[in-house]
Amino acid sequence: MQSCEISADSTDDPLSSGLRRKRQPRIVVIGAGLAGLSAAKALLESGFTDVTILEATDRIGGRVQSVKLGHATFELGATWIHGSHGNPVYHLAEDNGLLEETTDGERSVGRISLYSKNGVAYHLTNNGQRIPKDVVEEFSDLYNEVYNLTQEFFQRGKPVNAESQNSVGVFTRDVVRKRVKADPDDTEAVKRLKLAMIQQYLKVESCESSSHSMDEVSLSEFGEWTEIPGAHHIIPCGFIKIVEILARSIPESVIQLRKPVKCIHWNQSVSKEIERVADHNSDLPEEDKGSNVFVECEDCEFIPADHVIVTVSLGVLKKRHESLFHPRLPEEKVMAIEKLGINTTDKIFLEFEEPFWSSECNSIQFVWEDEAESESLTYPEELWYKKICSFDVLYPPERYGHVLSGWICGEEALIMEKCDDETVAETCTEMLRKFTGNPNIPKPRRILRSSWGSNPNFRGSYSYTQVGSSGADVEKLAKPLPYAGSSKTAPMQVMFSGEATHRKYYSTTHGAVLSGQREAAHLIEMYQDLLQ
Repeated sequence: MQSCEISADSTDDPLSSGLRRKRQPRIVVIGAGLAGLSAAKALLESGFTDVTILEATDRIGGRVQSVKLGHATFELGATWIHGSHGNPVYHLAEDNGLLEETTDGERSVGRISLYSKNGVAYHLTNNGQRIPKDVVEEFSDLYNEVYNLTQEFFQRGKPVNAESQNSVGVFTRDVVRKRVKADPDDTEAVKRLKLAMIQQYLKVESCESSSHSMDEVSLSEFGEWTEIPGAHHIIPCGFIKIVEILARSIPESVIQLRKPVKCIHWNQSVSKEIERVADHNSDLPEEDKGSNVFVECEDCEFIPADHVIVTVSLGVLKKRHESLFHPRLPEEKVMAIEKLGINTTDKIFLEFEEPFWSSECNSIQFVWEDEAESESLTYPEELWYKKICSFDVLYPPERYGHVLSGWICGEEALIMEKCDDETVAETCTEMLRKFTGNPNIPKPRRILRSSWGSNPNFRGSYSYTQVGSSGADVEKLAKPLPYAGSSKTAPMQVMFSGEATHRKYYSTTHGAVLSGQREAAHLIEMYQDLLQ
């Protein structure tokens, strides 16, 4: 049986023993994703010397995962830099020459990110017919008009009526459906196509929001998410380069990989137990016995800390908050964790020997005509593939080869993750044959896909404001422990960072970076006299 041990202070304490009362604070960062690395980088650059990052997996990057196959790099996680003006991720990329090979076509300015703004989206029906371009444009204009209305409830304080159930999906489907049916210029056949397109557009929106369905996204809060002005950019050499830039100034000894955390004991909750165990560890300094926080790792090591910055995903907090914190989190924070939303958005990359799509096609959108009057976007397990909203064409082909990137979200993404590669490749090929009307499309030569939902270290892709939640819940999630005035012990023992803790930029890489920098700034301010 593995025996538990308590880490002692390093013998090369940067401050002499005569200055123990003014020793450097011990800071533990849990998670080596963008938030954790940004926090650690800012702390180290400000003069903190006792910083440790604990990462459960065998790599840094978190939900950034770039996979190199041949000469091309594919993004299983974060793909786009969303906006440029004041975006810290954009500036990191630009300042380090990561965008020099980004083509004009990869600088998308649309609301929905595509791999190329060049070309045309092909909206195909399950009967193998392409919906005429003018019909698609008319519907797209209508949908975007209604989308803009969804922003006004928060931005202009418009009241939400009961019919919408405070749901983006319910509101959008209802308003678009009524306008389509009331259009005197469309034939019944065109109206039916447009009605079917509602569900397809909502599937795309769900993938963008990482929700199971837009029915679960709060209408009253939807407009608080803030878009940074400027184009969306792809990093040709891989988003992981941003991770590597952040980690460049962090000594290797700071980051401990394969170091999953079992429990964070805060507010001196285990001091007596620690002292009992410490009696058998003569190397443990006296001051460590009364540490405010001890991080208990899965390998039984207890790491003393003055401050812990928790950067794990909202999905992990939902699953593990009861066992991850001792004492348990305050009820206010637990309610915020439970009310906020996170789900899974997965990608399915298919590589073909030759393209079966035309050179002008930048994406294939799947429109199921039998969904014209559907209300739900939940399917039986055996029909999981109906949640695949589209396949984007990776551009340029000179870099990627002939590759399509499919999108699927929600519970159906979790079902897809359980399938083997052969099943997913076969199913996707049958879908493409059905919708293109081309029975001769060959199976792909290679498949690559993500599995964010079933990965226990993430349990989802990114967060959203679920019906019943608000930006105030994001603030509560970010609030450090113990709460001000609630304890006589040291403040900011446990701090929270990550994309889900940023009220305006949740779900984004820049939100993650800024949240890490935010928590670091709190500690820099607290210890400014010590750091001078």
